[in-house]
Amino acid sequence: MTKRAFVYVGTYTSQGGKGIYVFNMDLDSGKLKSVGGPTVASNPSFLAVDTKHKHLYAVNEVQSFGGEKSGAVSSFTVDPETGELAFLNMKSSKGASPCYITVDENGKYVLVANYIGGSVCVLPILDNGELGDAVDFIQHKGSSVNPKRQEGPHAHSVVLDPSNHYAFVADLGLDKIMIYKFDPERGKLTPNKQPWVKTKPGAGPRILTFHPNGRFAYVINELDSSIVAFNYDILNGMLEEIQTVSTLPKEFKGINYAADIHVAPSGKFLYASNRGYDTIAIYKINEDTGSLCLIDYKPTQGRTPRDFTISPFGEFLLVANQETNTIVVFRIDQQTGLLEPTGQIVKVPSAACVKIVLF
Repeated sequence: MTKRAFVYVGTYTSQGGKGIYVFNMDLDSGKLKSVGGPTVASNPSFLAVDTKHKHLYAVNEVQSFGGEKSGAVSSFTVDPETGELAFLNMKSSKGASPCYITVDENGKYVLVANYIGGSVCVLPILDNGELGDAVDFIQHKGSSVNPKRQEGPHAHSVVLDPSNHYAFVADLGLDKIMIYKFDPERGKLTPNKQPWVKTKPGAGPRILTFHPNGRFAYVINELDSSIVAFNYDILNGMLEEIQTVSTLPKEFKGINYAADIHVAPSGKFLYASNRGYDTIAIYKINEDTGSLCLIDYKPTQGRTPRDFTISPFGEFLLVANQETNTIVVFRIDQQTGLLEPTGQIVKVPSAACVKIVLF
């Protein structure tokens, strides 16, 4: 039985954050209570926790590290009683501005997407939770139609499929989802038989997520505010497009950049965040076909919802509003998928990423 839930919030220290913030979460009310002071780290803008909840890993989204044009990755131990973090070590990500990190399900490797570097690297996790030097590195090449945002490759996320054998890298600069075979024993990436899937020119793919049943995948596109639904062949790591939907209402005329995307643990609903329209778009999922049907838009009670997360049992959705420096807690109606504010709001400067860990 779950006794404790902790919430970890990554921030941009270059924009007022102080590192990684930790909160205790009441799983009945959604109330958040601060645990100590922030753990000092440089631009820990995205976080990941291993499957055993012993260690937390953070990208350091910087452009220079160790005298090279590179960002870094930091490792921390997690205290299961207090939720507090203790720094272990820091390693180069081999590319500038790492913005996304994934831990493989065996807890042996982390995979990192470097945004400005336009690359992906794999670092081993040592027995004590520390990171070793990169064991693999792949540099993307190319560009797409948007001269300001797609002048070169910009790897925005790296996600492993449910089998832990295929890695998907959404490259905003290339309008491609790159697909790699992942060797979970050696930490090596090799191009898949289907090496990539193209999105619409100028779409700007940002993050891919899988349905809990492993049959469907969804990609959110930052630049044209859309979501692409795919059938997923888990044996061969291959995607087949089903549908594309907008994250915005037709009457919206402003500037918007779609950001994060998650499927509810039940598999019944999908949620996506809009920066500009400042809402969570809510869709019902047809669990037979994987297609999406819009249900509602819920204002996030703040500006620029860069990231959000759903509690492991699907009761709550927590949004990180970057420009208004808040984490806002919503309750999810399990039958309708709709969001209701709990009234729980905590201040976190330049909140960029939010994760929930259960003990």
